[in-house]
Amino acid sequence: MDGTVLVADDDRTIRTVLTQALTRAGCRVHATSSLTTLMRWVAEGKGDAIITDVMMPDGNGLEMLPKIHLDRPDMPVIVISAQNNIMTAIQATEAKAFDYLPKPFDLPDLMKRTSKALEASRAAGRTRPVSDVKDTENDGLPLVGQTVAMQSLYRVTAGLMNADLPVLISGESGTGKTLIAKVLHDFSDRRNLPMVSVTPLDLENLDGPARILSRAKGGTVIFEELTDMPHEIQGRIVRMIDAPNETKPRFIATLQGSFNNAVDQGKLRNDLYYRLGGATIEVPALHQRIDDILLLSEHFFAKLEKETDIKRSLSEGAAALFKTYSWPGNVRQLENVVKRLGLTARETHVSLAEVEAVLGSQPAINDVIQQGSGDKLAADVERHLRRYFDLHGNMLPPPGVYARILREIEIPLIEIALDATGGNQAKCADLLGINRNTLRKKINELDISVTRRRKLM
Repeated sequence: MDGTVLVADDDRTIRTVLTQALTRAGCRVHATSSLTTLMRWVAEGKGDAIITDVMMPDGNGLEMLPKIHLDRPDMPVIVISAQNNIMTAIQATEAKAFDYLPKPFDLPDLMKRTSKALEASRAAGRTRPVSDVKDTENDGLPLVGQTVAMQSLYRVTAGLMNADLPVLISGESGTGKTLIAKVLHDFSDRRNLPMVSVTPLDLENLDGPARILSRAKGGTVIFEELTDMPHEIQGRIVRMIDAPNETKPRFIATLQGSFNNAVDQGKLRNDLYYRLGGATIEVPALHQRIDDILLLSEHFFAKLEKETDIKRSLSEGAAALFKTYSWPGNVRQLENVVKRLGLTARETHVSLAEVEAVLGSQPAINDVIQQGSGDKLAADVERHLRRYFDLHGNMLPPPGVYARILREIEIPLIEIALDATGGNQAKCADLLGINRNTLRKKINELDISVTRRRKLM
């Protein structure tokens, strides 16, 4: 790569990593933690491409994009962000960002995109001003999440808004497939045209396709849950797509499960899949993004507070059960449970007992309640380790992970065992099933304080 890259991020580690990687690739780098400094460099004519975070101490990186494009129309800007809703990806696209990547990002991927940015004269594609972008929060859309899976979904959705391609959206029931379809229409160039949602009843009569196209008027036609439609109806959709009227609407469809399974099991016609699969979006299930569960819960509690002036939050025990439960009904089930708890809880902090009472009638709750403590600990450790590795992006953590993790587990285990035995090391060693000398060695190595007291057993 050849060129000068301006890097703006308030995280010193990210600035260092990007500076080193870009320098090794042959670039010249100017890095700063200030948007003010970045804009001064732009005004002075410095740089061939920009990599900027969104939330900076002295402003919002996205809000600077229109001024950057005004001063330097050919300057490509790559936006990186840890923001947790789809609006960041949409606003980055609408503000003519060259590219958008969620944090934590894959460093080799960012390097490839930077190389393309340095070669580009300006971001392509027709967009509208940021001020015209609607706020999904005002519409109550629960497209909220900070996990890698959701950030990737935001970026793909934003990139397909104005693409002249049909889109096939898959996912489990309750994940928000229809909401993604609505976003693709509401933030596209067709947003002022009709959006027509089609059911099998709309296609029962031979003139159904013509009536649908007439209603759409060049807007967007959405087929919901394709796999629930008989093959005869799917055939009429094929013919409608092949012979649209002169207005040529955009076609979007949703289906449960995966695309391949739907075709293999004969639930989706091959010819229809080939026509609608110009672009595909897979919406992750809630159990695939565990770290978003509490974030979504806060979102729904805040929504309830706006509607009813009732303030609620989860207690520590309730939150732990929320993260352990599998949520087979996904986001829709979570929203209903949160709303019910918000309306029936006795205190501001929803208790574990109240959550158990509400979830007691829900599917799959017995598996959570009956599972052993070992299973729960293993799941918690796995989540901790995955977060630990994710924080390092595409790079590996420093050597010695095994010893560090064991140390984190050993310290609380020995401390709790000592507390349970009143500081009696002989009883503690017996409880743990280890030699007394081994326990003493661990206490010294791990710098654990021991307090002797009488323990009522």
